[in-house]
Amino acid sequence: DPVSGAPHPVISAMNRLGYDAANLGNHEFNFGLPALRTAVEQADFPVLSANTLTRKGSMPGEDETLLPPSTIVTRAFTDAAGETRTLNIGLIGLLPPQITLWDRFHLGGEVTARDMVETATHHVPDLRAQGADIVILLAHTGIDTGAAGPDMENAALTLARLAGADAIVAGHRPAPVRHGVWPPDGGEADHLGGTFSGTPAVLPGYRGSHLGQIDLDLTHDADGWTVTGHRARLHPVTNDSTPAHPDIAETVHHSHAATLARMRAPLGHSARAIHSYLSLYRADLPVRLVAEAKRRAVRDALTGTALDGVPVLAATAPFNTGGRAGPRAYTDIPAGDLTLRNAADLQPFPNSLCALRFTGAEVKDWLERAASCFHRVTPGLPDQPLWNHAFPGHAADTIAGLTYRIDLSEPPLYDDSGLPLPGPAGPGRIRDLAHDGMPVSPGDTFIVAVNNYRAFGGGPYPVLPENRLVHSSRTSVRDLLADFFRAGGHHDLAPEPPWRFLPLPDTSVLIWSGPGLRDHPGDIAAHDLTDLGLSPEGFHCLRMPLDTVPCESAM
Repeated sequence: DPVSGAPHPVISAMNRLGYDAANLGNHEFNFGLPALRTAVEQADFPVLSANTLTRKGSMPGEDETLLPPSTIVTRAFTDAAGETRTLNIGLIGLLPPQITLWDRFHLGGEVTARDMVETATHHVPDLRAQGADIVILLAHTGIDTGAAGPDMENAALTLARLAGADAIVAGHRPAPVRHGVWPPDGGEADHLGGTFSGTPAVLPGYRGSHLGQIDLDLTHDADGWTVTGHRARLHPVTNDSTPAHPDIAETVHHSHAATLARMRAPLGHSARAIHSYLSLYRADLPVRLVAEAKRRAVRDALTGTALDGVPVLAATAPFNTGGRAGPRAYTDIPAGDLTLRNAADLQPFPNSLCALRFTGAEVKDWLERAASCFHRVTPGLPDQPLWNHAFPGHAADTIAGLTYRIDLSEPPLYDDSGLPLPGPAGPGRIRDLAHDGMPVSPGDTFIVAVNNYRAFGGGPYPVLPENRLVHSSRTSVRDLLADFFRAGGHHDLAPEPPWRFLPLPDTSVLIWSGPGLRDHPGDIAAHDLTDLGLSPEGFHCLRMPLDTVPCESAM
């Protein structure tokens, strides 16, 4: 903690809790290797990562890893007969190899990565040879129901099929229950039974929303220990039912106070509330504010260069849209003073700014990927589900600087991994795509401001050739947004929203939001939404007609 001089508050809390081990995820690299190394040195427990490498050998056994790939934790247990038994628990850390793309500015030249499945295939038997009685994979990776392939980002199902892996604690793309229904899983992920590919597993929620627990029944014979049964479950964690533990609160008190003081720094004033309750279903203010901050920063950076004058757009995703994080995970900033905390709420990840050169055809394809987040809607029918919950909310980019409409009556072109859907391709969903009132042609040229995660293939979006990158910055988008507010840029946001749904007569869809939307009756009335009550998980269910689709207004 640079303010108080104490260890990193998260590490301090983990030390106090007595963690046995931890595994790196992709966001641990967002602030660079020096910050990561400092935090790891402060940990009283091993931090693992078997496929994050400083040198890649010809096979996993020859790799040099950034951190220890695995560890063995020895614990004593009392068996059913009352005897004390010693158990050696092997732990292996894994994460998506895409870290080298997403954080290339931090890792380039210093860190590379190996495929998770290839890595685990080597380390599981190696750990058993070192004396591990059981092996648990700590795998920062989610579920992908498509065909297995090299360098998968979400490889939990494939990892769980490895011989010798007794359990898996997954993550990265969590999918706890939504509206009483588990997401599609291809039949291999039994969330209620707690197995992936037949292996005991948990996939805890987003930002600490759930605590995963796996209990293993073990039998010992001449060949060693064998897992003969298990129970796995997720414990929901909420602020109401789970108050802060006084020891932890005291441990991080100074860091917490310093953080609050910084986050309350004033940035400006907003005459209207800014909320994300409808950000999945309209060209919403939170997305447009971040997009405009990015556009202006890129335009400024290109002034006086050969690209000065090329139209600058901005592709921006909605954040804090409920989903896997639960019904309270929405932005809701009241009218009044804006602070750095509000900027962090609107841009929660420490991504940096990049800009890419796009053709008009590539811009349309990008938007088709975003529009694939919605289910196909049959004109003339009521109460059809709109959002496809296989997609996270942050997959639905808006491109500011254009105008376009989305035709929900057409089938989507892509799945949640960005792969073309099977069957003959339809015409797509993007209609009336225009820039400055003129139709966008396939051969047109644009500069598109994005964050570094999107620039290098994050989400269902393609990786463009290296020579398309025309600008990159170490400055975080969050800091650019704070500067945008300080300069008053939010006061002159363009009144025309980028997109809206194509009207479909006599048609309605069902949408989900947070119950806090009820505190914004003007938005409910503007979209003629009908309140259908709360789901068992606390989400607000609403009916939205598609006969006419109103705009989101400027500030």
